[in-house]
Amino acid sequence: MEFKKGCDWKACYDEERNLYTAERSGCGYYHLYEINAEIYNALREDMNDIDSYHLIDQGRHLYMDVDDRCGPPYTVVLDDDYEKLCPWANVSSSGKVWPSELTDAAVEIFESEKDNREQRRKKREEREGNS
Repeated sequence: MEFKKGCDWKACYDEERNLYTAERSGCGYYHLYEINAEIYNALREDMNDIDSYHLIDQGRHLYMDVDDRCGPPYTVVLDDDYEKLCPWANVSSSGKVWPSELTDAAVEIFESEKDNREQRRKKREEREGNS
């Protein structure tokens, strides 16, 4: 695995799976993303927070943990396979994970999560088929 690291972010290229992933973290937040080669190649350790945020945020959001003192802490698992996709990540969790139904609804409503719709719909069909 090949890594790049900057202020409050780390990105990984897994050459065996040809997979690019990244994490962003700071006071009160932690996020995981699946990114592409273009985003990975554009990341530089000396870039400012805003530029790295805008690049990484273009990827597919996999996971988020929020404890920003604006409300109770919570974790949203957008892709159940986040640990398989990012085995290198130092994942933070409040332990208060949103239920699948709430996450499914958020993915359908928020345009920023549109890249997760197909995989969430497939998982929901699998869950409902096993009920």
